Amino acid sequence: MIEFRIDRRSGVATYLQLVHQVKHALRLGLLEAGDRLPTAREVVAATAVNPNTVLKAYRELEREGLVEPRPGLGTFVRRSLASPAAAADSPLRRDLEAWMAAARAEGLTRDDVEALVKAVIDTQY
Repeated sequence: MIEFRIDRRSGVATYLQLVHQVKHALRLGLLEAGDRLPTAREVVAATAVNPNTVLKAYRELEREGLVEPRPGLGTFVRRSLASPAAAADSPLRRDLEAWMAAARAEGLTRDDVEALVKAVIDTQY
């Protein structure tokens, strides 16, 4: 099951942080079709956010066709966004982990790496 983390200083709306975290888990294959998301009550207990914020995030995910509510049962994943190339055991992931280790060994900070990756993403996509 997914564990949500809220960064109150990020400037990103809380409901969007929840949406992004679910999508991230779907892309990495951490959530798959049929998996149940935590109930709003469970998310509220873990993150201290307003229940309406959780429901808003789940409605957005439902609108995008990623989850579906099942009355009395919870909210379930309808489809995955995972790509085999992003799997934990994929060659691309191993290459990226090796690159990250090299970047760290060269003394790059997390912010340096994020800036560099963003710059390359911007040029490639």
